[in-house]
Amino acid sequence: MKSKLYVYDYDAYEEEGKGADTMVADILADPDLPGLEEIRIGSWGNAYEDGCQPIIDQIVANAEQFSHIRKLFIGDMDYEECEVSWIVQGDYSSLWAALPDLKELTIKGATDLVLGEVCHEGLESLTIICGGLPTSVIEAVGKAKLPGLKRLLLYIGSDYYGFDGDKETIRKMLAQADLPRLEYLGIADSEIQDDLTEVVLESDLMAQIHTLDLSAGTLTDKGGALLLEKIPAYPNVKVLDLHYHYMSDEMMARLGELPVELDVTEQNEPDEYHGDIWMNAMLTE
Repeated sequence: MKSKLYVYDYDAYEEEGKGADTMVADILADPDLPGLEEIRIGSWGNAYEDGCQPIIDQIVANAEQFSHIRKLFIGDMDYEECEVSWIVQGDYSSLWAALPDLKELTIKGATDLVLGEVCHEGLESLTIICGGLPTSVIEAVGKAKLPGLKRLLLYIGSDYYGFDGDKETIRKMLAQADLPRLEYLGIADSEIQDDLTEVVLESDLMAQIHTLDLSAGTLTDKGGALLLEKIPAYPNVKVLDLHYHYMSDEMMARLGELPVELDVTEQNEPDEYHGDIWMNAMLTE
């Protein structure tokens, strides 16, 4: 798949006046565009102050010239360009109808993120990477009409960086979700990963997925014990991704006996400060 990253560096923003309002014009002028299947949009300049709304709006306004794009990633930047919790996103309400042949959408950053009424017949993968996912976005995912979706990965994050829900918020989303073709479920990067593990394992979606991703959070032996108890009831689950966690060596070994492909790399140790135990999700700021 031919892919291209579009990004403005410091000089382009400061000296040439490039920004979110010029990005799509530059993409349209690129002779490579007709041959691309994937577009990755990195920093649009001052991403911690200026949102990407002009990019979304101009893609929608020029939808015919983007109709061949199968994968779209908006916010593909590292922390040196902009911390994930600082990335100002936009409103995607108009994008769903504008790109009916889009297969994969990845969004990085959740500040000012609005999904709107999500309805897309052909989308197969939705990923939202952030330091804290607002309840409004989680609710929009729960109500989404995505009959073709095979892969859902949500970074839940920290309440310090935007997550304003709890385990019941995720429970409600999973109970509402009508995703008949879902194969990969990722509820990741949470500071309440044990609680969310319990919620996910009680979801009806467990009976249909082949990959369960509970990685990048504060999963401890408590969550590991739940997985040991519940996963054998779901022979359809072939892959269990738990990388970046706080489980013990003993629990890792016991999970290794499950009949699944298991990732328990990136084991972490809790920090102790004045008698309090601290654990952090992998990606917050």
